Amino acid sequence: MGMRLRALVSAVLLGGASHVMAMGGGPADALLDRELAAVVNDPQHPLSGLSVLAIRDGKVSYQQQFGLRRMAKPEPVTAATMFRIASISKMMTTFGLMRLVEEGKADLDADIGQYLGFPVRNPHFPERVITLRHLLTHTSSLRDDGGYSWGADTTLQDVLVPGGKRYGKGEMWASNAGAGDYFTYCNLAWGVIGTVMEKVSGERFDLLMKRLLLAPLGLRGGYNTSGFSADEVADTATLYRRRTQDTEIWDTKGPWIPQVDDFGAKAPVPPAGLANYVIGSNATLFSPTGGLRISAPDMGKIMLMLINGGQHEGRQILKPATLNAMFREYWRYDGKNGNTLNGLYHSWGLGTQRFPDAPGVGNRLVPGGGFSAVGHLGEAYGLISTFVVDLDRRNGMVSLIGGFGTDPDSNPGQYSAHTRAEELILSALYKRAILGKTD
Repeated sequence: MGMRLRALVSAVLLGGASHVMAMGGGPADALLDRELAAVVNDPQHPLSGLSVLAIRDGKVSYQQQFGLRRMAKPEPVTAATMFRIASISKMMTTFGLMRLVEEGKADLDADIGQYLGFPVRNPHFPERVITLRHLLTHTSSLRDDGGYSWGADTTLQDVLVPGGKRYGKGEMWASNAGAGDYFTYCNLAWGVIGTVMEKVSGERFDLLMKRLLLAPLGLRGGYNTSGFSADEVADTATLYRRRTQDTEIWDTKGPWIPQVDDFGAKAPVPPAGLANYVIGSNATLFSPTGGLRISAPDMGKIMLMLINGGQHEGRQILKPATLNAMFREYWRYDGKNGNTLNGLYHSWGLGTQRFPDAPGVGNRLVPGGGFSAVGHLGEAYGLISTFVVDLDRRNGMVSLIGGFGTDPDSNPGQYSAHTRAEELILSALYKRAILGKTD
């Protein structure tokens, strides 16, 4: 690492003073700055960059950034920095879908085949109707084994229907569980959801999500980087690992290797075949499952909208009844009714994860408990993201880690299914920015 890069890294790892000016600062904030900088700058387990936000009693109590969004120049993470937030995108997509449900354009319990225009059935359970509710709760019997993203030359009918050119051996269908029987986390389900959204609206998914969610809340970013302004491209973080892309060899002392969104080296390009894309044929092109780029402060705006009963600046974005339907429990692990992915998942709503705060029945977010929440997690291309909100107490946390210098699995959490870095970040945010403790 050159001297100039070392100097800038040292400066940005200490964080700025924006939160002091905006929120008053104080001993807890100063402690939190140092604690988070120490996590990012851990010589044994470094992070490329971090952006965090905390809400206490319905108000932003802390937001701060550390590290670099791009290494080549280098450029620090700022409040404007947008990250590809991985699977938290699923929850954002769900907000858009639920607006269409409110408008009467989609029914959660209708056969999705009636929207897509072709029959959608697990061939092992052909009598079972598959619905949006099944997709949203990861109980549709769809699996990711056959892939979950294709170009514009493929339609979902090619993928889901026997005989289709992408159907293969039907790996996308579970042979041992029909719709409603079993929880298995499924990315493909959100490609289907996005395609249904296009069918019922007549709008391309990335543009539809701008209309339904981003524009009403005044948010930057989106699901299609080729449509970004020059400022948005400049503010999009590159995601990194100190790991090769293909052979997956980690080198903690080696260089940070770009994994995705390396826009400092190459400008974003449209999804392949976009010019000939047929709306409603295959929304996986825009990754409804993981492709949203957005900043932590803008995620905070969404969190505040949820805390305020679906309202943003006096405008009702989603009805309280809709939010209640999204966040109530539809599935809970009983020891045999799902795959928890090594303890990560225990309870699920509609497109949202639930975090019950009790020993043995949930994936705890803070040591010793005390923070029961709903929201979503994300992990892809080196990024690990967290969006968790306690709607009853009006508290919440956002964490966006831009990349890991060591294999996250080599440093697992001590009290949860998260990585140790996530535990340290969330526990510090909770203790300092929500509880306000300085001990």
